[in-house]
Amino acid sequence: MVSPFDLTGKVAIVTGSSRGIGRSIAETMAGLGAKIVVSSRKAEACEAVADAIRAKGGTAKVIPCNISRKPEVEALVAETKAAFGQIDILVCNAASNPYYGPMSGLSDEAFRKILDNNIVSNHWLIHMVAPEMQERKDGAIIIVSSIGGLRGTGVIGAYAISKAADMQLARNLAQELSPSNIRVNCIAPGLVKTDFARALWDTPEAERRSSIGTPLRRLGEPDDIAGAAVFLAGKSGAWLTGQTIVVDGGSTS
Repeated sequence: MVSPFDLTGKVAIVTGSSRGIGRSIAETMAGLGAKIVVSSRKAEACEAVADAIRAKGGTAKVIPCNISRKPEVEALVAETKAAFGQIDILVCNAASNPYYGPMSGLSDEAFRKILDNNIVSNHWLIHMVAPEMQERKDGAIIIVSSIGGLRGTGVIGAYAISKAADMQLARNLAQELSPSNIRVNCIAPGLVKTDFARALWDTPEAERRSSIGTPLRRLGEPDDIAGAAVFLAGKSGAWLTGQTIVVDGGSTS
C-alpha cells in the first residue's frame, strides 16, 4: 500500500528554505521522495541545505530568490520548470518582520516591506505556478502563516496583519483554484525555535517564560511544522482546502 504521505516524483518549491521551518519542510519532503527547489536570498546557505538533502539520497536544486523582487520570483518559477518540468507543490514560507514595537512607531517603509514580502510576494508566486497546475488538475499550495494572525498584539502588529491576510489569501484562492483540484491552505505555527524568533527563546529563562502558557509546556521545533506541510502536500490532504491548520502546542486553545 502506498503511504498517503509519499511524495515520490513530486516537485516542490520551498521559499525561505535555507534555515528554520523552511529548511525542515524541504528536508522532510525530500526524505519522502520529492524533488526540492531550495530557495532564499543567499545561494551559499541554500547550497548547504541542498548538499544535506543529496547526502541522504534526495534530489535538490538551488535557485536563489529575493521574494520582494518580481523578476527574481518569475525566474524562480521558470528555472524550476526548466529543471524539473513542472511544479506540484509550492510552499510560501519566506517572510520578514523588520519592526518590533507599537503600531504608532511603525514607519511607512517598514509597513510596506512587511506587506510586500509577506502577502504580495505570495500572491505573485501562487499566480505564477497556478496555470500549469490547472492544466494538470492537481497541485498543493501551502502558505506558512502564524498564530499572530489570529489575535491582537502590541509589538508585532504589522506582521500579525500580514499573517491574517495570508489566511484570507488562502481562503480566496481556494474558491478560485480548488475547482481545478488545487488545494490552498495555511499553516499557523506558534512560537518555534528558529533564528527568526531567537530573541524570544535564546536564554533558558526566556524559553521558560515563552513556553509556560503552552499546554504542551515546550516551544515548537521546525520539524513540528514540517509534518503539517507534508500532510497538506500529499494524498493525505486531498480533501482539504481553504483552511488554516494551527500548530502551536495548544497555546491558542
